[in-house]
Amino acid sequence: MSLLCITVTAPTTAELRQRRDEVPDADLIELRLDSVGDPNVAGALAGRDRPVIVTCRPTWEGGLFTGSEEERKRLLADALALGAEYVDLEWRARFDDLIAQRAGRGIVLSSHDFEGVPVDLPARLRAMRSTGAEVVKLAAKTNTLSDCVPLLDIGAQAGRHGGLVLIGMGEHGLATRVLASRFGSMWTYAGRLREIGQPDASMLLKDFQFRSLGESTDVYGLVAGSVAHSVSTAMHNAAFRTARRDAVYLPFPAASADDFVTFGRAIGIKGASVTIPYKVALFDRMDEVYAVARRIGAINTIRVGDDGRWVGGNTDASGFLHPLQERVPLSGLRASVLGAGGAARAVAVALASSGCSVCIHARDPEKAEAIAVLTSAQVGSWPPPPGSWDLLVNCTPIGMYPRVDQTPMPAEQLTGRYVYDLVYNPTVTRLLREAAAAGCQTIGGLDMLVAQAHEQYQWWTGDRAPAGVMREAALKRLAEFVRDENYVV
Repeated sequence: MSLLCITVTAPTTAELRQRRDEVPDADLIELRLDSVGDPNVAGALAGRDRPVIVTCRPTWEGGLFTGSEEERKRLLADALALGAEYVDLEWRARFDDLIAQRAGRGIVLSSHDFEGVPVDLPARLRAMRSTGAEVVKLAAKTNTLSDCVPLLDIGAQAGRHGGLVLIGMGEHGLATRVLASRFGSMWTYAGRLREIGQPDASMLLKDFQFRSLGESTDVYGLVAGSVAHSVSTAMHNAAFRTARRDAVYLPFPAASADDFVTFGRAIGIKGASVTIPYKVALFDRMDEVYAVARRIGAINTIRVGDDGRWVGGNTDASGFLHPLQERVPLSGLRASVLGAGGAARAVAVALASSGCSVCIHARDPEKAEAIAVLTSAQVGSWPPPPGSWDLLVNCTPIGMYPRVDQTPMPAEQLTGRYVYDLVYNPTVTRLLREAAAAGCQTIGGLDMLVAQAHEQYQWWTGDRAPAGVMREAALKRLAEFVRDENYVV
């Protein structure tokens, strides 16, 4: 298992020491002397009860230290002399004499690339290891998910020798931190350096159960263009945790469908949820697509079999119907569907199969027509005129955080009986508030989200998801969004 190193920064040495002692659950603590205005090595090390890495990063390597290289070298030499377990030396600094004095012991030799993943990683690793440093750290900005693959390859080839830390900086590199063991890293970093993608220690330990993850842990995730305000990660990880499964679910902000496929096949992913904008794009990348998903023409779930085949499915239709059928008699109902994306496809198919008369409304009539052909639905104007519908379903992102003041329908046109908004963040959208005020019965998107997630879990694992766990996790995460972002719903 990989260790957890928590980075600590502060404006003064005294505060650095205080924050060091407040850190919970760390195997190592990185003391960033470049963040303090009065760097004092003895003061930073005094009274510690856990191993530390002393780092004094210069501005030319992404740090804050603006003094001379002689002064910086002296601080690092003092750290070694005063018994710091590790000292981080930049490869480009060429402090070879410090490495030689210690015969490499306690030296973390680091290289950072803030533009992208360098093409010479294997050669760079060989050169850095030739110095005799105990640990070699390679950190590179990952601009896509597939940028993690060279780091994974390096870990597979060189990790067996030990003494390696591999970090993909930025949001696309989160997997390198959470799955440190799979990447062959001795440890991973957490802390408050958001600009390089450091996650909170609590996120690693509580949300992802970092200490229980190993090389054989099953990996699942959410494939999306943006994952910043998704609750799927919280839901599935809570279910895995409750069921005591050796599995983890990560956000995968893909640059393209091919970007995710390249990354997913390399990492050995076991399954994934798929959302905007990849429900249609990933359809053609599957080895097999189930009948319901073929009819819809979009997938929202991927399962990877023991034979390595990627199978696409769609739980949107059944997840959409589950809360609706409990409250609404559907046969003969006039249903207006807003939108023409993957979710609208699933909703149109589900409603048509339940005996509804379906009309598709989208700003792009051609896209609406393409969906209508699937179900013999009609194509209507945008937005649907008053009196033309009994059930209105919003399949667009209009009203989703952060644009919570928007709505796809003017309040005066909410003349039907039922309004179902697939947006779940916020849980009560402007559309739902105004529909309720107009006397409509309303259903929020969280009901569908939880229902389809339950089906995904069962398809992946063969077991039913623990009752109530996913909804509770989703509500907790949504409440955190409200608190953290301080927006009004």
